Amino acid sequence: MSYGVRMMIWAGLTFAAMNVAVKLLPGIPSSEIVFFRALVSLILSAYFVKRKGISFWGNNRKVLILRGLFGTTALMCFFYTLHAMPLAAAMVIHYLSPIFTALIAHFFLKERLKVHQLFFFAISFAGVVIMKGVDTRLEWMDVITGVIAALLSGAAYNCIRKLKFTEDSQVIIFYFPMVAFPITLGYTILGPGWVWPNMQELGLLLIIGVLTQIAQYFLTRAYQSEVARKVAAVSNLGIIYALIIGVTFFEETFKPMALVGMVLVTLGVVLNVLGPKRA
Repeated sequence: MSYGVRMMIWAGLTFAAMNVAVKLLPGIPSSEIVFFRALVSLILSAYFVKRKGISFWGNNRKVLILRGLFGTTALMCFFYTLHAMPLAAAMVIHYLSPIFTALIAHFFLKERLKVHQLFFFAISFAGVVIMKGVDTRLEWMDVITGVIAALLSGAAYNCIRKLKFTEDSQVIIFYFPMVAFPITLGYTILGPGWVWPNMQELGLLLIIGVLTQIAQYFLTRAYQSEVARKVAAVSNLGIIYALIIGVTFFEETFKPMALVGMVLVTLGVVLNVLGPKRA
């Protein structure tokens, strides 16, 4: 198992823990959660960049800002779906992002997709469609929002990949909260309005910020160390984490066909990781 794959597995586990914390904050608007996440991450990121003694601003500022814009919008949409639908359903829709990641990488980063890799992606995609199709609790607007989040996540991941040879990983991580902080603050004040969190909610918001910093490190290292299509495929394992968490913590129930979809998603991921080596 390559270093990039291991980093993505750790990123998925950390993001799964963060998603539980988000799910436990139904009274806080998604934009405000992203704001607190950005605030904590901005402080931590600035500290690590300064500790390294490197420039805060990086070299390819255009792509760094695009990564921040794509990531911020994707996160706001994704957190909205976490509140609007069951955890597992929101995660399943969000994990369409590997498909978008690979397709964007093919056209913009010239990372070639082989026929057998497209077939493995199709297996995972079929599993996602099945798992989504059996859940009648989903509203169309929520589904569309989730798909947009997945698309923008794929764009953000490709920006990270693009920055591989020009930027330090800590600078890439720093730009995300730097862009997200003013956007989410303005949107929260002008949009849904500010909701003052109680002590328990504030604690969860701080935990989200810390987990974000850890997960972003793993995620950035993964995309800088491995081709986008392979890392994106491994990220699909987050669906399995979501199913387990949904059953354990939120008493979510699933029909038998959802389990079939889960198996297909996992099969596609494993084949996509191992297939290229054997080929």
